[in-house]
Amino acid sequence: MLTLRGNLIPSRSLDRRSFLTLGTLGMAFPGLVRAAGTEPPARQDVSIILFFMAGGPSHLDTYDMKPGQPAEVRGPFAPIATSLPGLEVCDLMPRQAAIADRLSVVRTLTHDLSVHDDATHWLQTGYPLLNARQKGQQNPSQGSVVSYFRTDESEAMPPYVCIPEDYRRHLGFYEHAAFLSSRHNALDAGGDPSLGNYRPPDFVLPKELNVDRVQGRRDLFAALDQFHRKTKSLPQFADLDDVQQQSFELVCGSRAREAFDLSQESESLRDRYGRHAYGQSALLARRLVESGVSFVTINLYEKDVDWWDDHYTIEPNLRKRLPAYDQAVAALIEDLESRDQRDRVLVAAFGEFGRGPRIDTNAGRGHWPKAMHAVLSGGGIKAGQIVGSTTPNGGEPHERPLRPGDLLATMYHAIGIDPRATVIDRQNRPIPILPEGEPIRELV
Repeated sequence: MLTLRGNLIPSRSLDRRSFLTLGTLGMAFPGLVRAAGTEPPARQDVSIILFFMAGGPSHLDTYDMKPGQPAEVRGPFAPIATSLPGLEVCDLMPRQAAIADRLSVVRTLTHDLSVHDDATHWLQTGYPLLNARQKGQQNPSQGSVVSYFRTDESEAMPPYVCIPEDYRRHLGFYEHAAFLSSRHNALDAGGDPSLGNYRPPDFVLPKELNVDRVQGRRDLFAALDQFHRKTKSLPQFADLDDVQQQSFELVCGSRAREAFDLSQESESLRDRYGRHAYGQSALLARRLVESGVSFVTINLYEKDVDWWDDHYTIEPNLRKRLPAYDQAVAALIEDLESRDQRDRVLVAAFGEFGRGPRIDTNAGRGHWPKAMHAVLSGGGIKAGQIVGSTTPNGGEPHERPLRPGDLLATMYHAIGIDPRATVIDRQNRPIPILPEGEPIRELV
């Protein structure tokens, strides 16, 4: 842990959480310095909310059902018709069935990495990586890329937020900035105290301090100046003055604190989203993008509840999980539409791979990267599209196979970032944000 007590030289490379502990004042904030590189394009007024369904959701039990197949293929759930002709979804998702004409479902994403870490690296960064857990994250996540192109020093809000936190701290997964400055790591949002496992956002003051006391302690920034001088040989500290200003604004300004305060929403709206982690996280995400955040990832990973790795007892797992997921996604899309925000917020939902085409002896489905789905809505994406089809057992694409890079290129295109853009690594080399992929033509 880096502190400003005594020795000011960092003992290890910095991350967002450890960057600044001002004596007893603990506050993390958007990291250190933008990497040198391409000038960002003109800001586009589109944000992204990503439900990252870590573990790998079953396409066969959600958006690509196979009712005519044997029981071990079709699974335990019945399909229901939707408002989008040609699309049936699981009967546990009636809310999304009603608004399916606002969705676009990509059924034929495919890759060949069946380990969680490796596949997650690919879906989060656009780069495949074998043995990712041993090697660590090699490329910046999509949220960090968006932060790189969207960082505006005059903005009070961070560009990239994870709810409740990025997976790096929990499972070693791949949602941070890699070789980009730690400025582009996510701000962790914490959680809703009514849902348990609560902690406040990264920037919230500890109980023993208040805003008045912090405002009276600007002399602490003199310690930061000393810190800067002692570490000025480190390139990531080049813009420390900007960081001081940003951290002070996060802690002392009202905009961020209000954006994270769900109590400002009506009880009826909170009920409509659902009094569960999915619903309240989706509502918080909507508040954050309205306040200027460009990319919000919703990560929920309580074992057997929100973690989609259904090797065992897939039926009871999905009976607990799908209704909450269904309610949250539908409520978010409906709420954005009622606020005339649908075209400026892209809602996406996907995991790192799909599930196997047969329910096995453990009453679950195994990892299956040969076929997986993604759901997109809003953000200028064409609605009411079903892209591709899988084989009769759902095991692989039948037509229109697409790669992870195509999905990420579509998301970058929607937010106004050229999928062929580059960023600069620590050796001053231009690195493409995607090694391959084009925006999916049916959607853009």
